[in-house]
Amino acid sequence: MLKKVIPYTKHYRKEIFLTPLFMVLEVFADILIPLLMITLVDEGIAKNDIALVYRQALFMVVAAIFGMFFGGISSYFGAKAGYGMAGNLRKAAYAAIQKFSFSNIDKISVPSLITRLTTDIETIGMVGMMSLRMAFRAPFMLIFALFFSFRINSGLAIIFAVTLPLSALAIALIFRKVMPIFQESRRRVDDLNGIIQEQLSGMRIIKAFVRNKTAEAEFEKRNRATLNTELRAIRIVQIMNPIFTLMIYTALLFILYNGGRQVYEGTMLPGTIIGFSTYVIQIMVSLMMISMFLANFSFGITSLRRVLEILETRSEITTPEHPVTEVPDGSIRFDHVSFCYPGYKDNILEDVTLSIASGETVGIIGPTGSSKSTLVKLIPRLYDAQSGAVIVGGHNVKDYGPLALRRAIGFVLQNNTLISGTIASNMRWGNAQATDEQIVDALQKAQAWEFVSRYPDTINHPVEQGGANFSGGQKQRLTIARALLTEPKILILDDSTSALDMSTDARLRRVLRDHREDMTTLIIAQRIASIREADQIIVLDEGRVAATGTHESLIRDSEIYREIVQSQEGGLAQ
Repeated sequence: MLKKVIPYTKHYRKEIFLTPLFMVLEVFADILIPLLMITLVDEGIAKNDIALVYRQALFMVVAAIFGMFFGGISSYFGAKAGYGMAGNLRKAAYAAIQKFSFSNIDKISVPSLITRLTTDIETIGMVGMMSLRMAFRAPFMLIFALFFSFRINSGLAIIFAVTLPLSALAIALIFRKVMPIFQESRRRVDDLNGIIQEQLSGMRIIKAFVRNKTAEAEFEKRNRATLNTELRAIRIVQIMNPIFTLMIYTALLFILYNGGRQVYEGTMLPGTIIGFSTYVIQIMVSLMMISMFLANFSFGITSLRRVLEILETRSEITTPEHPVTEVPDGSIRFDHVSFCYPGYKDNILEDVTLSIASGETVGIIGPTGSSKSTLVKLIPRLYDAQSGAVIVGGHNVKDYGPLALRRAIGFVLQNNTLISGTIASNMRWGNAQATDEQIVDALQKAQAWEFVSRYPDTINHPVEQGGANFSGGQKQRLTIARALLTEPKILILDDSTSALDMSTDARLRRVLRDHREDMTTLIIAQRIASIREADQIIVLDEGRVAATGTHESLIRDSEIYREIVQSQEGGLAQ
């Protein structure tokens, strides 16, 4: 897994090399101080050699300054390398998400993707920095302190034969217990982000139905579950602190007792026991640092696994080796198409066969849940059919490059999404090179210019996040204008005129009919008036084509269509 991270360290290789180098130099400075202290006490103070005391004290100050200097440089390079690598991972993960199909997003979920791009990436950056510093500092400190401890007094150093194995065993047992909790913690954060996203997006609904207390209770439930999981992990990890404290004091007690006896007997000097005690503390602190690093490293591995899942997810919407690069016309044909969403057993669409000529205006209607939106999502390959073929412009949609296919299709989804910026910047999502005149023309065709023209700044009027400063009907007209700017060969309106009044809807339909004779227009609607004049109307029922024809023929031949008409027109249509 760690090998997969190497490509994302590009531009930070120098820092990755220099961080542990300066870290080791800091360790050397720290290791020298107890040796200088031993000489200061046993040679300088014991023999009243003031010059030696001053010289050793000066050396200790210099060593401390150098240690602080090397440690500061190491911290800077480590932070730059760790968080720089995290930035590269975030960029690559975001680019990978852009290639996801709808089914990929359905599988991982948007809240989980947000957690992975934020919390998980931040954890990886922190652990990357710690890996370059603490993962080198603690082992080197442990090794050098052990070496000098045995060199000073191997008899006293025998205490480490007991404390080190016990410490290692405690670390292993604790992390075996805590690793599954780290993984559960990330899942809890996903759930928490999910409820936050849902409630903030639906804040108007919550207030309209006075469901504040219910929303707060649901949030607190997820929040508490996340907190409890994290506290479980912390409680287990914190067991290490008293364990290592016990080890340190046990070792010091052993050393002070046996060392004091040797000092009393004259076989050891006082400075030696002071220096030896310092090395004991350095060794045990190194073990605590290793355990702390392993805790964060375990968390980081969990986060890295989740981010790598994004990078390694491959969309089933692939580009063929020799793709068709242009859509010849707007003809559409469904040839025995069946489809089900990932993770479901039952087909949503079943054996759909229909044909639409280029330039036709086609209405699609049916009861709620009849898979109208799913049907049109197969045309631009937002999903791929499990069986059968979707033919656009005489070619199977799987023979096109996805970008070439989608550039020829203007799609206005049910949820009318506008992006923070201005009206003009939103329109240029449809055509990045569109002039102001082209934008105004598209707004006029979409019946949006009548309200945009009233703003003092017209097309430079600001758009708040999600288009919150526009009504539902205004957002629908703006998104239709954006789709028209693409000059599509196929325009799909997925229930995107539902908020328009009858008069505006009629004017829009006239403009679409006259806009381009060769543009195929598919209109999913619940209102009969929106599709009455269509060249062809497709009636769906439970994922199957129940009937096709004109308004007049369907009134005569389709019971489902006739019932819809009667429900809307009060039974007057006969």
